[in-house]
Amino acid sequence: MKRAKFNTVKRILCYTSPYRSRLIAAMICALLYVVLNLTAPILIGDAIDHIIGQGKVDFSEVAQLLLMTAVSVLACAFFRWLMGIFINAAAYFTVRDMRRDVFRKFNSVPLRYIDNHPHGDLISRIINDTDSVGDGLLQGITQLFSGLVMIVCTLGFMLFINPYIALVVVVITPLSMFVAAFITRISQKMFREQSKTQGEISSYVEEYVGQQKIVKAFRHEKISQKEFEAIDERLRVCGQKSQFYSSLANPCTRFVNGLVTAAVCILGAVSTINGNLSVGQISVFLTYANQYTKPFNEVTGVVPQLQSAMAGADRIFEILDEKSQIPDGKNSVDMEKCQGKIDINNVSFSYVPEKKLITDFNLHIRPGQRVAIVGPTGCGKTTVINLLMRFYDVTKGSICIDDVNIKNIKRNRLRSLYGMVLQDSWLYNASIRDNIAYGKPDANMEEIKAAAREAYIDHFIERLPNGYDTIVTEQGANLSQGQRQLICIARVMLCKPPMLILDEATSSIDTRTEMKIQEAFNDMMQGRTSFIVAHRLSTIKEADVILVMKDGNIIEQGNHQELIAKQGFYYHLYHSQFRS
Repeated sequence: MKRAKFNTVKRILCYTSPYRSRLIAAMICALLYVVLNLTAPILIGDAIDHIIGQGKVDFSEVAQLLLMTAVSVLACAFFRWLMGIFINAAAYFTVRDMRRDVFRKFNSVPLRYIDNHPHGDLISRIINDTDSVGDGLLQGITQLFSGLVMIVCTLGFMLFINPYIALVVVVITPLSMFVAAFITRISQKMFREQSKTQGEISSYVEEYVGQQKIVKAFRHEKISQKEFEAIDERLRVCGQKSQFYSSLANPCTRFVNGLVTAAVCILGAVSTINGNLSVGQISVFLTYANQYTKPFNEVTGVVPQLQSAMAGADRIFEILDEKSQIPDGKNSVDMEKCQGKIDINNVSFSYVPEKKLITDFNLHIRPGQRVAIVGPTGCGKTTVINLLMRFYDVTKGSICIDDVNIKNIKRNRLRSLYGMVLQDSWLYNASIRDNIAYGKPDANMEEIKAAAREAYIDHFIERLPNGYDTIVTEQGANLSQGQRQLICIARVMLCKPPMLILDEATSSIDTRTEMKIQEAFNDMMQGRTSFIVAHRLSTIKEADVILVMKDGNIIEQGNHQELIAKQGFYYHLYHSQFRS
């Protein structure tokens, strides 16, 4: 456990190393701040000694000491302010780098990792947990370093004034450290649970806010409210416990420090009576005793933030430690031309090892063929697409394009060979022009308009107030589902890839527009190998080959007329859609 904490702290410090100059500057400022802060009590003590005794007040000396004290206090405040600037800069740059690495990691981990983790939890890690690390870094470095310097310097001054009273302070003060350490061990567990529950509640909110229409349509508001309140209550309980235990540290250490002050007062009074200390020195000693114990209070006061930062850092490093997808091999091919010949040989695949999905799958496609994939839900249609795009790697067997194994083709190049239109359209917060040009950012306006015309959406776009510069809101909320789908189709038509994948591409489009889009697809599919996944079997009559899948295997294969003539599974599936 201690080893894990040490490694976490070490990794956080590695992120701060590029900003070492700012940290060193902050430490120098902290040192000057402490020295000047400790100079003021000595000056005030001397001033007190110059006003004791009737008729013995040295006004000129007192005025000079007070002026020096004012300069010391102002300089102390300046260096404290400067230290905060340097610490803030180092902390914010560190959090920025950490967020960049996490986001970069999201782009390099296998898609399986993203699919298997709640998206709200991943969002919470990149936002909330990095913020916790930043806050802990700010508080930790500021309080710990300046506190440590304060303790060492104050102790040195006290030993110089009176070593016996200083030793009493040193003996009693460590009790507050033991108390704080004991409470920290108890509260650390609760802070981990708190971070975990925060990720859970973020995931729940992200899911339900994004699907509010479905929630309302099925009258699920009360149930979802109860589920949210249950998670929220767990967060309240663990948050309350973590804050309660950690908040015990500060009053407990203050109690111990009160004992230190009382001991200094008693021993100082006795020493003054015996003539070993002046009144001014007692004043200095009491100030130093308070300043000596103050860093312990400050450190224990930021324990909750430090623990929250550690818990957040652990969750961040969990993502960063996740294995990235297998990189492209040194001999990977950057396939420039593609005829579209595809061979799937003895492929087996399953998302979960204990649950088989596709076994010994074989398929051979000639260049330019239109291949339709049909079958009941869960039969493996979309899985085949995932394997072709290499979103997932096959467990067994091979997939080849033009006799080249796709594992030997660079991923970016492989995916650029396909134009993909999914059932779930995705648009991002940018102009319509940028959304159409998503796959070809360097496309000119004429190319973008031509693609929009081919997708039969140019008239709609031109009627908008800002035309192609109209901003699409998050997830395309200001467009209808059919309009979003047409923009995604235009996006593919702009790229003109050598192969096409149409996964329920026209499912959200009205029948009349679908007929026009189908004509555009027919033109675009000329000479291109195309995969068409469809539930509406009327859209795949013209396919060269229809694959009928069930339980991860091809059970029938042929064109529409051949499969109807067989009167098998496809025959019954087709007629079930057109039964009067």
